Amino acid sequence: MDIAGFSKNYVVRKLQQDDIPVIYNLCSKNKMYYDYCPPYVTEQSIESDMKAVPFGKNISDKFYVGYYDGDKLIAVLDLIRKYPSPQTAYIGFFMVDADLQKQGIGSDIIAQLSAVLVNDGFSTIQLAWVDGNPQAEAFWIKNGFAKFGDVCELEKYSVIRAKKTL
Repeated sequence: MDIAGFSKNYVVRKLQQDDIPVIYNLCSKNKMYYDYCPPYVTEQSIESDMKAVPFGKNISDKFYVGYYDGDKLIAVLDLIRKYPSPQTAYIGFFMVDADLQKQGIGSDIIAQLSAVLVNDGFSTIQLAWVDGNPQAEAFWIKNGFAKFGDVCELEKYSVIRAKKTL
C-alpha cells in the first residue's frame, strides 16, 4: 500500500516519534472529541497510539499517517489493513485540524482513501465512534458509513460500530 497515493491534494507521510509535538498541537485543539472520548490527549497517549495494533496484527499492517498542506499538518489517520478481515481496512483514528473542519477537507480525504483502498482490493472500511458524539456521527454518516452490530460498552464510554462498503 503506497501512502503517498492516499491523497491527490496533500502530502501524506508516515508519522514518527519526532512528529508527536505537532500531532499533539492538532489533537489538543479538538476538545469536543476528548469530551466524548476521554482521557484528554497527551504526548504519551499519542506515542502509545502510534504503536498500538489489534490482537493478531503487527505494526507492518498499521499506517499512522499525517496529511500535510505544505509544512502544516492538517489531519492524522490511523489505518489498519486487513482487519478484522482480509478485505477490510479499519480506521482507528481520524482527526482534521479544528481550524479546518466543516470545509470538506475530511470528506475529501476519506473519499480519496476509499478509492485507494478499492484499488488495493479492499471491499469494506470499518470504524467506531463514541456514542453520543454528534460531530463524529454526522461526519461518518455523511461519508457513507452505516451503523452495524450492537453498541460496544467500553470502560469509560460506549462506541457505535460502523462500516462502509466500497
